[in-house]
Amino acid sequence: MNAPVSFPKASWRGFTMKCPNCGQGHLFGRFLKVVDSCEVCGEDYTPQRADDLPAYLVIAVVGHLVVPALLAVEMAYSPPVWLQLLIWIPVTGLAAIFLLQPVKGTIVGLQWQTGMQGFEAAKRRRDRETRVAPLPNHVSKELVS
Repeated sequence: MNAPVSFPKASWRGFTMKCPNCGQGHLFGRFLKVVDSCEVCGEDYTPQRADDLPAYLVIAVVGHLVVPALLAVEMAYSPPVWLQLLIWIPVTGLAAIFLLQPVKGTIVGLQWQTGMQGFEAAKRRRDRETRVAPLPNHVSKELVS
C-alpha cells in the first residue's frame, strides 16, 4: 500500500518528467508524446489531455523573462538590432524548447493527481485504496483495548 501522492509531489514528478504515481517511470516516450502507461507501476496515462496549455504557459514564462532582459540590455548598451536579434532569438527558442516538456509533465501530473479529464477512475481507485489501508499495529491495539 502506497501513501497518497500530494499535489506538489505529483507536480514535481511531472516537472522532472517522471511518473506522477511512482516517481520512477518515464512520463514521455518521445519529446512531447506521453507514454500510454508507466513501465514501472503500470499507471494509465492515455486519458491525459494537456493540449495547448503547456505551450501557452511556456510562452508566458519565457516572454516575461526575455522581454525585461532584452529591454535592460537595450537601455544599458543600446546594441544594434542585428545583435539583439542574434542574441534573443536563440535564447527565446532554446528556453521554450527546454521548458516545454517539463511544463507538459507538470500539467499531466496535475491532471492525474486531481482526477481531471479521464483520470477520475484512477483518482477514485487511489482514494479507495487509501481509505481501506490497514491501521498500523500500535493503532489497532489501542482501538481494541
